[in-house]
Amino acid sequence: MKVLLAEYTVVHDPALAPEGAAMLSVLRRSFERCGHEVVSPGTGDFGAEISRLAPECDCGLIIAPDNLLARYTMILEQHTVNIGCSSMSAAVCANKVKTAGILRRHDIPVPGEAATGLRVVKPVAGCGAQGVRLTEAQPGNGEFAQQYIEGEHLSVSLVCNRIVGEACLNFSGMPPVVLAINRQFISRDDNGKFRYEGGETPVDHKREHEIKKVATDAVNVLGCQGYCGVDVVVGDKVYVVDVNPRITTSIVGIAACMKEEIADILIAASHGDAPAEVNMSGRVRFDAKGQVSRL
Repeated sequence: MKVLLAEYTVVHDPALAPEGAAMLSVLRRSFERCGHEVVSPGTGDFGAEISRLAPECDCGLIIAPDNLLARYTMILEQHTVNIGCSSMSAAVCANKVKTAGILRRHDIPVPGEAATGLRVVKPVAGCGAQGVRLTEAQPGNGEFAQQYIEGEHLSVSLVCNRIVGEACLNFSGMPPVVLAINRQFISRDDNGKFRYEGGETPVDHKREHEIKKVATDAVNVLGCQGYCGVDVVVGDKVYVVDVNPRITTSIVGIAACMKEEIADILIAASHGDAPAEVNMSGRVRFDAKGQVSRL
């Protein structure tokens, strides 16, 4: 097949470009090892490039910051098969306040709202740890505040099956496949600003079943498809702090340990047929720029 892999930051966001390039490289190599031809946008307008390339492709995948993901995914969906999360679910997940509200209504633990005191302030439509800080100051325009939860910072990487059936009304699709639980290295500077510094994977955890269930419930409730990353803090409960309906940096570590090809899993999931589990070998550490080292 001919596959469009469209990663936004490589050309259009220098601050995130190294991370984006690492994710794109892992995906490209996997699809090419599986015998597929890969094309990617050039340096022009990102949306126009997707519109130009997608009609010639059998399928495609968009990687972009959360506030842009739905817009560009919608363009892709107009021209070819999207093997990532739908534009509708991407739009919902981009709004952190709405996402937390939906999860809370389905009894999935999320940090509570915090009007005063020391709390986490973050952008409503942020990406990763950018703009997230621990502070007593009031949220600014386009920001909101949540309770600060003490605990372990982990993420869960999953690939969600596309719902298949007549008129997409068959909701008995296969559950997501959990690729790995990943440890997140999160630092905080003197001003309380959080910074993501990479992680390690896979992680064996004594609360593995609970962590996987919370993450799986979250992506199911939000209607996610394709590769997703669910950020959690493990404290008295497993709290969901963010849902990323896209490829995340952890893919660079997972691909280094997983015996299966991520390309095969993504394509299978787009037909509602992802494997029930994957096989991992070894453990790695990766930094925020996607550099991997074995442990």
